[in-house]
Amino acid sequence: MEDQFIKTAALIGDPTRALIMWTLLDGKAFTATELSIAVNTSPQNISMHLAKLLDAGLLVVEKQGRHKYYRFSNKDVAYAIEALASLIPKVNPQKSKPEMHSPIKHCRTCYDHLAGKIGVALAESLLEQKIILDLDHKFEVTPEGIKWFSDFGINLEDLKKQRRLFLKPCLDWSERKNHIAGSVGASLLDKMITEDWLRRTKDSRAIQITGKGEKELLKYFKIVI
Repeated sequence: MEDQFIKTAALIGDPTRALIMWTLLDGKAFTATELSIAVNTSPQNISMHLAKLLDAGLLVVEKQGRHKYYRFSNKDVAYAIEALASLIPKVNPQKSKPEMHSPIKHCRTCYDHLAGKIGVALAESLLEQKIILDLDHKFEVTPEGIKWFSDFGINLEDLKKQRRLFLKPCLDWSERKNHIAGSVGASLLDKMITEDWLRRTKDSRAIQITGKGEKELLKYFKIVI
């Protein structure tokens, strides 16, 4: 176990591979060419790094036509990368310049679920409303929560049948608090995008909140934008 941990940590610790993993947090699959541009390295170098990540089981590759697309092998890899980012030391406000509004910190995707200030506020709202409970750092849906999700348009029984984690806390790197991951977190994000509460931003993980979204987030989650 120790040897495997050291190998994995060293693998991700390489600057180029770390940037590859950070880029894949977008939740999309990328070609080798797209990743080489994103991390500013040569096609030959990106191939070498991708081969190592594939060999370690951190990435998988899918072929579609003439192209090969790389993505995380499973969602736990994405959660681990997001959690690693939370280890970045906090900046002392007395020693730093005033920070401008950061869209990526305010509202963004973390792989397939909502993160940032809004993602954390949503999780805190569901906890305060007793829709979910935090039991020893594990999230569980309450009986009242089952009805709430049904009324909200999310079928929890269908989600439980999926071959993935149902509901889990995910440590937010910018807020240093938990947001909601798992199939429940993904379904919440999907619904909000489908209902045009939120809109994706091109070439960014930042999420835009629409006028409709501001009203609905206040109505359902008491989140003031």
